[in-house]
Amino acid sequence: MTTVFAAASIALTVTLGLVLIRAVRGPTVFDRLLAANAIGTKTVLLLALLGFMQGRPEFLDMALIYALINFVTTLAFLRLVEHGRLS
Repeated sequence: MTTVFAAASIALTVTLGLVLIRAVRGPTVFDRLLAANAIGTKTVLLLALLGFMQGRPEFLDMALIYALINFVTTLAFLRLVEHGRLS
């Protein structure tokens, strides 16, 4: 069973690298924002997977908080790009 989790973590790490390349090379700011949001989502998945593998449920709490921060940051950045201000 641990090999399944190891394979899942390797797959998430590989896709994290691919998304990081998109964040650096993205032609528009929206491509970069989408890549940053995907990096946040994959980080949440890695935290949850790591917490499950180690039997530490507090990692899931950290993952949920990080997901909320990622969501609010994405919305704030989109508003900044669209309107030029946050308020």
